[in-house]
Amino acid sequence: MMMHVHMIGGAVAIAAVTRLLSVSSKYNSSIPLLSWQRRWAKSLVSFAMPPLFLLMTAVAVLVMGPSSCHEWEGQLSYRIAQGFVLMAGLVWLQLSWTAFSAQRAARQHPQTTIQTGFGSVVSHVMDSSVPFSAQVGCWSPVLVISKGLAHRLDSEHLDAVLAHEKGHDYYRDTFWFFWLGGLRRLTFWLPASEYLWQELLLLREIRADEWATQRVDSLVLAESLVSVVSTPLKFSDAVAAGFSCPTAPSRLAQRIDALLAEKAADEVTHHFFGEGLHWLSLALTLTPLLTIPFHH
Repeated sequence: MMMHVHMIGGAVAIAAVTRLLSVSSKYNSSIPLLSWQRRWAKSLVSFAMPPLFLLMTAVAVLVMGPSSCHEWEGQLSYRIAQGFVLMAGLVWLQLSWTAFSAQRAARQHPQTTIQTGFGSVVSHVMDSSVPFSAQVGCWSPVLVISKGLAHRLDSEHLDAVLAHEKGHDYYRDTFWFFWLGGLRRLTFWLPASEYLWQELLLLREIRADEWATQRVDSLVLAESLVSVVSTPLKFSDAVAAGFSCPTAPSRLAQRIDALLAEKAADEVTHHFFGEGLHWLSLALTLTPLLTIPFHH
């Protein structure tokens, strides 16, 4: 029987190698040419699979308990797994408090209803001259905009920004990035963690942009993006999704290119088949749990 400490060491090696192999093409210049759906699936699996595999391995070791074959090794592996799971709990507990505090702070600002071309939008308005907008919270986030944003943009461009924020709400971005943000903090030491996190943040914005263009003109949204994209995000990016978060020039160009480019014919097909494939890939992280029935 494989000793638990070897199981943990093997899981760490598999996680690191899997991450390295999955991002080995990150310097390939053809990657930005992929549709955002394919980039999203690739980046999500590359980012989430290794830490989830480690977490499931730790859970499996905890369920099996300390090995009785070699007491010292059994206790060591059990304590390592216990510490890792405890750390995961503390990370998400801290993020829960951050999300709660941010949402509570957002609700303290005056609430208003803005009429747009695609319906009414309820928002809290910050008394700030800096152009800013974001969905803040977790499962049921609140929309926050600044007075500076309302003053800088005319009604058409403001509608475009609000449509983008509704896209974040539609995809439940604050909820999913709450969990992804926890994985990022828990396994920041894995290769390319920060690179993949930034890629997911970019693709999160591209996805919300694409949702917005079904309701507003893409050129108007691109103009709004150029106007306010460099303003700072006032909340943690794990509990807030904002139109105007800071973006490197190359990534700003990618968002604008995605807005103005014609959609490829295979994107809809990939949307249905690609979603299933990356959920299947993530399901493979549960394989360490299959070792539990064979434990003696």
